[in-house]
Amino acid sequence: MSAIVETTSLLADRINALEESSTLAMTKKARELAAQGHKVISLSVGEPDFKTPQHICEAAKKAIDDGFHGYSPVAGYPDLRKAIADKFKRENNIDWKPENVVVSTGAKHSLANVIQVLVNPGDEVIIFSPYWVSYSEMVKLAEGKSVIVEGTFENNFKVTPEQFEAAITDRTKVVMYASPNNPTGSVYSEAELRAIAEVVARHENIFVLADEIYEHINFTPTGHFSIGSIPEIKDRVITVNGVAKGFAMTGWRIGYIGAAKWIAEGVEKLQGQVTSGTNSIAQKATVAALNGPMEPTQEMAKAYERRRDLVVKLLKEVPGFKVNVPEGAFYAFPDVSAHYGKSDGETTIKDSDDFSTWLLEKAFVATVAGSGFGAPNCIRISTAAADEALEEAVQRIKDAVATLN
Repeated sequence: MSAIVETTSLLADRINALEESSTLAMTKKARELAAQGHKVISLSVGEPDFKTPQHICEAAKKAIDDGFHGYSPVAGYPDLRKAIADKFKRENNIDWKPENVVVSTGAKHSLANVIQVLVNPGDEVIIFSPYWVSYSEMVKLAEGKSVIVEGTFENNFKVTPEQFEAAITDRTKVVMYASPNNPTGSVYSEAELRAIAEVVARHENIFVLADEIYEHINFTPTGHFSIGSIPEIKDRVITVNGVAKGFAMTGWRIGYIGAAKWIAEGVEKLQGQVTSGTNSIAQKATVAALNGPMEPTQEMAKAYERRRDLVVKLLKEVPGFKVNVPEGAFYAFPDVSAHYGKSDGETTIKDSDDFSTWLLEKAFVATVAGSGFGAPNCIRISTAAADEALEEAVQRIKDAVATLN
């Protein structure tokens, strides 16, 4: 009789080595509890709660009627690549041509493409922490080594140029960060990015992977600044963006990069063997998004800022919570470590994973543990929900915390 083989042992080592996405795992648990009849408030997923603007939907319908039903070019339709190049020039002061642009199936796909194209086994990738959960796992898939550099709560979770330079070795190939940041909402100012660019300029073999997916959800008076607009390092900056967050188009799955031509060609070569061109109808909708009116995006950003103010105010009233003021995106990221070691009589909270799971089971509020973002003292709370839901969720959290001793 043959021995029973554990099925996971048959999977490739690279898959067994991957961590499950903590955001998706918590969303799954929340849905399971909701299916059991519990009134769960899910603040775990990073998804706008607005509908895609109507003019974008109309462009998609027109694309169907106009017969865009076949395979698209691997790097994207020419009119979309031109619209993206125009957007880079207009909004980011980055002068790329359409040939410098590659369109992919979401910004996550764009990030993964770039890492696969640039990172060799053993190369080091400096990641500014807190970071989006998939960054380190993408590096792992490329057989690179993640070097985590932590931004402190006192510095609004941002990494300093001095910290960055101290982490550089002769194996450093890429530095990656997001601004506005997921999960913290922190925004790197122009002065801060210029200082980081000065470090990059001194190390000519380092590339910058700048994740700007939350660009349009920025509450700072000075607005968004792109490190790729700095001439001295432009050819070593890969700017990643998409339409998911700013245009409420998560399900349309469109992301893109702007990069030096040889990098764009490498990404196109990889994509040609893995997915080929992304969804043809969604591409045509994205042309309308980038070339169309920005008022819907601006209205969404105003709503997110109002919700930010509401949630920060309420969270500061929760005993033991340390709360920074996010400058962009749609998250709050409180430090909850004051409650580690406490118990409600049944459950003892040891870490952020425990705390997040306990909140879901005790208060039926879904959040995400900060451990997956490189910040084990915190939890992430999405503010992409109606005001009433946010108010009730924080009240439930406050009530639950009151039971801890």
